[in-house]
Amino acid sequence: MTDLTWAEFERVDLRVGTVVSAEPFPQARKPAIKLTIDFGEGIGTRKSSAQITDHYEPADLVGKQIAAVVNFPRKQIGPMMSECLVTGFVQDDGSVILAVPDKPAKNGTRLA
Repeated sequence: MTDLTWAEFERVDLRVGTVVSAEPFPQARKPAIKLTIDFGEGIGTRKSSAQITDHYEPADLVGKQIAAVVNFPRKQIGPMMSECLVTGFVQDDGSVILAVPDKPAKNGTRLA
């Protein structure tokens, strides 16, 4: 593994956002949930496809704050254009647990 420089790390724009809608995404190749996330003023809402179906139901995600990278290039996933990368921790069985703040944070707050 190669160490990152501080400048390289600073280029990753990780922000907190609140899920405003979540729905099954059957058109994705792997089981996924389509999310719309509010990152607040300046960034606005972004869409993402998250492979988190092992631990989460769409209805349980609305109102939940998550951490996402907002400066990756957009990516076509099935009929949807993904606009951010939702972050999580891959478990031994391949399932993903979301990376979330442990206290409420203002939407758009950058990871420090």
